[in-house]
Amino acid sequence: MKIKRFILSLIVLLICSSSLFAIESKSVIGVVNFMTCLTDSKYGKNEQEQLENIKKQWSSLIEETEKELGDVSAKFEDQDYLDGLSPEAEEELKMKQGALNQDLAKYQNQLYQILNQANYFFIQKMSSNISKASESIAENKKLDLVLNKEACFYNNPKIDITELVIKQMDRNFDKETVKNEDATKDENKIVADTKPTPTKR
Repeated sequence: MKIKRFILSLIVLLICSSSLFAIESKSVIGVVNFMTCLTDSKYGKNEQEQLENIKKQWSSLIEETEKELGDVSAKFEDQDYLDGLSPEAEEELKMKQGALNQDLAKYQNQLYQILNQANYFFIQKMSSNISKASESIAENKKLDLVLNKEACFYNNPKIDITELVIKQMDRNFDKETVKNEDATKDENKIVADTKPTPTKR
């Protein structure tokens, strides 16, 4: 009797497991290439442009400091120039060289920290944008799950929805840009309306 009950329980368990597997196997999955979204979407290009602007600004400051430091260092290699300096002037030149070295190291360290922080926020912001676009595509395409392609060892190209996600991201970007432009116009209008009118005399 106990054996029959055990066999019956086993059969029920197998049926339930098979049903669960059948349900899971019917799940519709999409895959998104995260890096392609970063490089090809309007959001990604806009953020990368801002990062490049930061690099250019700091690189320019670093290059100017390096040039000035190079000019000062060259003077120490010119013995005739040094012979014409008073001890006080030479000491001042050494102090200037030391200050420039410190400034250069400080600028390079600050640039490194700023870029690290900017990259962190860039990835966070892009993750949010990709997630939002993926959700919209999942709803339209009746997808049960959307995965980052980097998490897959292999995926059928048929389930890659990267292009659709990028198009949705670009639509979201355009809407956001128009919204921000309208908000800026409204702010400018308020400022213009609140400007004091000069009193006629």
